[in-house]
Amino acid sequence: MDRKRLAVIDYGGGNIGSLVASLERRGVAFELTADPERVVAADAAILPGDGAFGATMDALRERGLDRAVHAVAGAGKPFLGICVGMQVLFAESDEFGGAEGLGIFPGAVRRFVDAPRVPHMGWNDLTVEGEHPFVAGVHTGMFAYFLHSYRVSESDALVASADYGGRFAAIVARDNVMATQFHPEKSQHTGGLLLDNFLALAA
Repeated sequence: MDRKRLAVIDYGGGNIGSLVASLERRGVAFELTADPERVVAADAAILPGDGAFGATMDALRERGLDRAVHAVAGAGKPFLGICVGMQVLFAESDEFGGAEGLGIFPGAVRRFVDAPRVPHMGWNDLTVEGEHPFVAGVHTGMFAYFLHSYRVSESDALVASADYGGRFAAIVARDNVMATQFHPEKSQHTGGLLLDNFLALAA
């Protein structure tokens, strides 16, 4: 990809360092930006996430980045959401009293209820349940690294699930919008496959 054609959205939070390092190792040209115009002008975008749903949405709205995400997704450009960056693509969350999300996917983000302990932290195996170019080469039984207290139980965009006190969406993908509940940049071989797939779609 040409320089600055991939935007990594910097909304003032999120676990950006490990993602940036992973992209740099791949020799990918990208721009870390909080400018919504730069995000909209990019050919593809990544929204990393770490922290609370409501605070993330507030930060996106304050910077006009919520509209930028909608513009990128609506234009058919490849878009990747990671962890909370996946969750905010849904309509709502009940975290800290509730908050509205971007509504790109229908559905709600809810706290784990029957999980052994919360947060869900560590390695968990995946069950591939659908087809999408984003999950090419990813198979049931492969592992990914999770760190979260909230999850999406059901989604018509689900392509891979995990089980932690019940089944939940680990990967969602529809057309040009893709997202992972886990951190691909910390998920070794599995995460590397997914990042490479996304970058190939964005190239």
